[in-house]
Amino acid sequence: MPDTPLPTVTAKDFASDQDVRWCPGCGDYAILNQVRKVAAKLKQRRENTVFVSGIGCSSRFPYYMNTYGFHTIHGRAPAVATGVKIANPKLDVWMVTGDGDGLSIGGNHLMHALRRNVNLNIMLFNNRIYGLTKGQYSPTSEEGKKTKSSPMGSIDMPISPLSFALAAEASFVARCVDVDRNLPDVLEAAAKHKGASFVEIYQDCNIFNHKAYEYATDKTTKSENTVWLEHGKPLIFGNDNDKGIRMTGDGKLEVVDLGDKGVAEDDLLFHDVHDASQAFLLSRMKYPEFPEPMGVFYSIEDDCYEELLEKQVALAIETRGAGDLDKLFNAGDVYEVVGGGQDSTHGLHE
Repeated sequence: MPDTPLPTVTAKDFASDQDVRWCPGCGDYAILNQVRKVAAKLKQRRENTVFVSGIGCSSRFPYYMNTYGFHTIHGRAPAVATGVKIANPKLDVWMVTGDGDGLSIGGNHLMHALRRNVNLNIMLFNNRIYGLTKGQYSPTSEEGKKTKSSPMGSIDMPISPLSFALAAEASFVARCVDVDRNLPDVLEAAAKHKGASFVEIYQDCNIFNHKAYEYATDKTTKSENTVWLEHGKPLIFGNDNDKGIRMTGDGKLEVVDLGDKGVAEDDLLFHDVHDASQAFLLSRMKYPEFPEPMGVFYSIEDDCYEELLEKQVALAIETRGAGDLDKLFNAGDVYEVVGGGQDSTHGLHE
């Protein structure tokens, strides 16, 4: 890879010549624009950048980025992205998936990419619906959701993407909303993280599940229904910043009013991005009982899979010598196929 200084790039440099074919008003547009801006801000080289996707509305993403890309098959984006990163660890690899693609058929692959800590930037667009196939309920749809595939209401317990990622030992977990002004900051932090970064993005499907996240986007209710996470700072929210989240004596969380019964900021829960247990607890905070946390839940440094693999290969060569494919193919028992023709007798001889 060339190490010459990178010319000045803009978000437009990362826009491909393809017509963007999402429904007008889809939240994917906002995410796409922010990703392009972040890529330009980080001065990523287009020739060193790869976007990998599976199947779904979100998975058209690689077409709209002026970089290399793979539009793969349903649920297999983590496997392909892992292969790309292993083949060339110097590449900046982004993976784009949705709540259907990533958490149904792709759940197994996603779990292993996270636990291996492959140095990937994973974005999961969560609109709580199957949009591409016209409005069936998805793994993240709420209980009772009435759709074409659940006319009586879904009886499935929805998956929490963040809880899933944390349980899979992800080293970076975050969440934001498609139209939130803080989305670029979250994506930038994810891109700079060394290891598997997982960002859940609440995304509006204005055709099949419009306003699913209105409580977190409406300017009049957003401050009351979400709480922004900052490392080392207390969890405070509300239109007047007069509410907070406190840990009870039995290890549970509760909403409190600052100043009520002597409650002060020091009594609140202070966010620690290095605390996996706290991150999991925060991932269980759901509207309307709680304000939903946004920002970086968890971030630690750990060994990356591709680096460990490179070291293992180097050690194998050092201790066992360079490999020989011809010797490998002819090792052990070797059989010879004898005979031929329609009427002949076939057999195997050592």
